[in-house]
Amino acid sequence: MLEWQNVSALTTSNDDHNLTYMDSHHAMELAHRPVKIVIIIVLGVMITLGNIAVISVISSSVAGWSRNSRYFLLSLTGADSAFGLIVMPLNLCVSLVKNSSMEPDPFCHIVAFFNSTVYSTCMYTLATISFERYIAVFYPLRYRSLMTRRRALLLIAFAWLFPPVLLLPISLPEGIIEVHFSTASLVCNPSYSSNVAYSFTLTGLIFFPCSIVMTYCNLRLWFAAKRQQKRLRKSYLNGRSRPNVASRVLVPVMAAYYACWTPCMAIMIYNAISGNGVSEWMEFVAVWLPTSNGFLNCIFYFWINQSFRRKFYTIVGRLFWGLCPELCKAMGCIPVTGFHEDHRVWNNNNAFQERSSSVSSTCTLLTLASNTYV
Repeated sequence: MLEWQNVSALTTSNDDHNLTYMDSHHAMELAHRPVKIVIIIVLGVMITLGNIAVISVISSSVAGWSRNSRYFLLSLTGADSAFGLIVMPLNLCVSLVKNSSMEPDPFCHIVAFFNSTVYSTCMYTLATISFERYIAVFYPLRYRSLMTRRRALLLIAFAWLFPPVLLLPISLPEGIIEVHFSTASLVCNPSYSSNVAYSFTLTGLIFFPCSIVMTYCNLRLWFAAKRQQKRLRKSYLNGRSRPNVASRVLVPVMAAYYACWTPCMAIMIYNAISGNGVSEWMEFVAVWLPTSNGFLNCIFYFWINQSFRRKFYTIVGRLFWGLCPELCKAMGCIPVTGFHEDHRVWNNNNAFQERSSSVSSTCTLLTLASNTYV
């Protein structure tokens, strides 16, 4: 009897210790919540403003960018904008009224569904862009027959419509996937440990296929650009060194993709297998890191492109001159001209755009370096 009382007392003591630890841990997460909210808001503003600037440019004609390229890049911009316009506001709203001790509700399931859908759409869109660039560079003469307008739109439709179908079980409150709000990441997280097979199905149909397509296509482009660089150096530059355009474009794109998405996928698989969580800030960083890819895409896919920057400066200059002509005159600004001429030239030359799509957007790999010396 005495031994049983000692065991019972020890068990009660351990339970009290665990409850005390959980309460202190939860209190710490709540104390860090304002800092996390500020980080999320700043990141959301950066993503939104960056993608608004991109949409304002690529919604019109850009020299050297084909029609299909603009479709794919608009799709990417839309997916990235969804981070700042949908994912972040929804999760911030939930974080203001919920904590991890509250039971999941249908609204949290809907938020988790939108989170997963936007994340997956962004990955599929990045994969389709890599595939389009691969076709444009390696099959430039057959580009118009291989990548027709209809096929390009079908690829974009697949990137946007397949993820909601695949992730539909997350939106069902009584479905196979449980959803709980995490005070560590301020996100409605699906509990993949409740259905390990489904979590591996998601990674097997989303992250790994997209990563394989992106890695293969971009590695092929990188090796092609390196070979072209060597040939140009021997033929035209007499052995002079030239900017490593392939490393300047493709390496940052792939490095940013894996740096942003791998931690999130790794933690999801770890939680599904072990059933245990990770530390507070590790979870927060891993969950929100993919959204930063929405801002980095603006830099790697657009701002390093000279045609994009030139068109952006033209639009901003015309807008500034139209809104504040007196201030422009006082500052000695010169009215921006040539916009309509450039717009007309490229709109009336769609056939040339489609065949030369290999130099569109970040696909200027094989010609950008030579343009540097013009």
